[in-house]
Amino acid sequence: MPFIDAKFSTPVTDAQEETIKRRLGEAITLIGKSEAYLMVQIQDNCKLYFKGNKDDNSAFFEVKLLGKSTKENYEKLTQRLCEIASDELSIPSNRVYVKFEEVEYWGYDSFVF
Repeated sequence: MPFIDAKFSTPVTDAQEETIKRRLGEAITLIGKSEAYLMVQIQDNCKLYFKGNKDDNSAFFEVKLLGKSTKENYEKLTQRLCEIASDELSIPSNRVYVKFEEVEYWGYDSFVF
């Protein structure tokens, strides 16, 4: 039951949003999760200050998941998220942060896992 919150300092067109959503669904498998339960939030035009300025485009991904994965899997997913930001919105990988949060309990459909 993963959740990816993607924040971009750039505008995102509907077509880009659809492509990003699809690619995030594919990328989540790198940490052993399925798109079947993936929830994604995409926010554009965010005021992201990086290194004290907002002159260049930036991205911030927050990935929350039920349970744990490995550092190696997180590295693979980080690389993929940087690729998505670069490919789709021309955001360089050195302007991308990724935060991972492992959650012990997760509620869904009136149940807690």
